[in-house]
Amino acid sequence: MAVDYAVIVLYLAGMLAMGWWGMRRATSKSDFLVAGRRLGPAMYSGTMAAIVLGGASTIGGVGLGYRYGLSGAWMVFTIGLGLLALSVFFSARIARLKVYTVSEMLDLRYGGSAGLISGVVMWAYTLMLAVTSTLAYATIFDVLFGLDRALAIILGGAIVVAYSTLGGMWSITLTDMVQFVVKTIGVLLLLLPIAVIKAGGFAEMKAQLPDDYFAPLGIGGQTVFTYVLIYSFGMLIGQDIWQRVFTARGDRVARLGGTAAGTYCLVYALAGAVIGTAAKVLYPHLGSPDDAFATIVKDALPVGVRGLVLAAALSAVMSTSSGALIACATVANNDIWARIRGVVRRQSPATDVPQGPDAGHGGAGEPRDEVRGNRVFILLMGLAVIVIALALNNVVEALTVAYNLLVGGLLVPILGGLLWKRGTGAGALASVAVGGLTVVGLMLSLGVLANEPIYYGLLASLVAYVAVSLATRPTDAAVLDAWRARLAGRPAAAGTEPSVASGPSATTSPAGR
Repeated sequence: MAVDYAVIVLYLAGMLAMGWWGMRRATSKSDFLVAGRRLGPAMYSGTMAAIVLGGASTIGGVGLGYRYGLSGAWMVFTIGLGLLALSVFFSARIARLKVYTVSEMLDLRYGGSAGLISGVVMWAYTLMLAVTSTLAYATIFDVLFGLDRALAIILGGAIVVAYSTLGGMWSITLTDMVQFVVKTIGVLLLLLPIAVIKAGGFAEMKAQLPDDYFAPLGIGGQTVFTYVLIYSFGMLIGQDIWQRVFTARGDRVARLGGTAAGTYCLVYALAGAVIGTAAKVLYPHLGSPDDAFATIVKDALPVGVRGLVLAAALSAVMSTSSGALIACATVANNDIWARIRGVVRRQSPATDVPQGPDAGHGGAGEPRDEVRGNRVFILLMGLAVIVIALALNNVVEALTVAYNLLVGGLLVPILGGLLWKRGTGAGALASVAVGGLTVVGLMLSLGVLANEPIYYGLLASLVAYVAVSLATRPTDAAVLDAWRARLAGRPAAAGTEPSVASGPSATTSPAGR
């Protein structure tokens, strides 16, 4: 294993080096949080694919293939479908908003009445998402080095926190591009064909396994429907995903680059299911389906290649972990802490520049202060993630809680704001509160893994949004005019909003922040 160890150690050292290099580029808040909004199609699509395909998509996707066969691809497949829908229908408008967080979008749309509560829900989602990714380090480092679970979590988490804190989104973008390449080579080009060959080819796999392993809905129609609700819709509204959309250089990059990333996810989904199916032929009596990935890598691959494929698994975990971490820190700092302190408030365009989302182009010393504050929050949130990960054991339950809260609480007010002009701030607040409380209550009574919490949570959220919106006064015309102008990428008319969106470095302080 010496060669494999060397490959992994070099890879981890490279991640830290990328973090150090990214620190030199992160000179403003815009650079640190959204890579200056300057990513072209190649980097955008690579980093978007990297963040959505994490440890659950790689290790978990292979495990689902081991348990259900080709229909085990549905979980990752619905992630790809959600990313395609986001890219085709919403990404261009989202990118033109020139904000940093989903809550800022809600402030712009509803006039500043929904930001704080939505920020708390989004923070809880991104925190749990980062925790689940960090928990996956235990599995990978146990296979690599036989490390104790706690030490593995601390080691993996510390590396991600280090390079994320150093350079923010620039460091994460650079490391994600490396991780995307490593995942593509390790999983698609090496592990997939080797696994199929070792299993005797598709004909032999079909001969040895039940027909259900090759049925499109072998995993169950209700399970597929639940995956669509949780993962496809989750892709549409997650802060970790939107923050990557904000890095796009323009509308075309966001649309085409995201479409390419979504298509890549579909291919990755099928590859994971095929690898898991091959593992079922080779190792029919594993103790847990999630052991399939590590087992086939450890036993079926030659020296050196094994290290690269394990590095690919590590890449998957790190890309999702770092993306969730910076999203969590951005929401905690900009949507919660800043509001509590009263730093972000209504201002006129003439005095708004130093405190807008692309602040750092005003007074001397401001960029450094902005970067320092966000860097501190990444460090604090990273330490919190590691501590919580040490206390938890069940990855699936933690991930389910995260997505149930996100979709049940925020899907309706976000999509409603984008699609229905009659939606109001009061309706959005009611939707978040009712949907979130319904999800939490049903998870407590029926169990975290039950399907009913997300079904009834979404329904309650929709009913509350429509009913309260129709029962309250429509959103102020000036707010809607400013919103439409922002969506179109135009500066708003003077006096209609507290900031001006004039380009990649435009300042935006949404009403009521």
